[in-house]
Amino acid sequence: MRILVLGAGGVGGYFGGRLVEKGEDVTFLVRNQRKEQLEQEDLVIRSVNGDFKFQPKLITAEDANSTGSYDLILFSTKSYHLQAAMQDLKPFVGDQTVILPLLNGVAHFPLLKSEFGADNVIGGLCFIETTLNPEGHIVQTSKAHFVKFGEFENKNTERIQRIEDVLSGTVSSFIRSDFIERDIWHKYLYIATIAGVTTLMRAPIGPIRESKQGREFIRHLFQEIEAIMLEHGAPLDHDIVAKHMETMENSSYEMKSSMLRDMEKGLSIEGEHLHGYLLQLARDYSIEAPLLQAVYQNLLVYEVSKG
Repeated sequence: MRILVLGAGGVGGYFGGRLVEKGEDVTFLVRNQRKEQLEQEDLVIRSVNGDFKFQPKLITAEDANSTGSYDLILFSTKSYHLQAAMQDLKPFVGDQTVILPLLNGVAHFPLLKSEFGADNVIGGLCFIETTLNPEGHIVQTSKAHFVKFGEFENKNTERIQRIEDVLSGTVSSFIRSDFIERDIWHKYLYIATIAGVTTLMRAPIGPIRESKQGREFIRHLFQEIEAIMLEHGAPLDHDIVAKHMETMENSSYEMKSSMLRDMEKGLSIEGEHLHGYLLQLARDYSIEAPLLQAVYQNLLVYEVSKG
């Protein structure tokens, strides 16, 4: 199976690299600057789960006429690059290409289905804490490193079985889900809350939960967002907030959301895609969400201040 990974950063580079480590045929679609860097220095993964260094197969958007379409595409860009990324991918998508998105949230799925066809897009998410260091190496400091994927409407198809066979057996975990819509909303609830509190407080999760009423603040934000999602019809487990609170408690003291790490570097963030979308749903359903509004306003101020 010919696999194309969109980007070679903390998500695409990591999971694509683990597939290369296994021996799969993986190509990375990157921008010219990243291509030059990786041609000189290799793609380097520094991970608590094992280091890996290799020379990746690289293409840019200008190579569209020479490579043909791919069987599977890992769509791992940030949401603010979504429109440009879809255009870059068009030449590499054929009638039988399967697109596996790894973005946070849900707002991108209708756009991808409209652009490439509903049958070409499956459900997906990932959970990993990575960053690029100044040398462009992928640094992963926590044990969690998994992708979940599956057909929408809980379908069991031949193609999802083939994809499962190809993705299995790596150092990281590629897990086929029997209810990917639920898993996507569960992840969305978790990341919107944890990214929300860490960016609002400008702190890792440890000091926040240890502060006076810190845990109550986190729980109330979980519940606020949960209420919005349920009103929208999201298939959430009845005890998902309790489960997410347990996950939060088990997180390392220094754990930071990727959004906070991006803010610390002065980079663009996904506030509109994640929190802005939820606030629009809250307005649609006439739901008061004061904590979420505070989180979102903080992100808007950051975007203005960074210029």
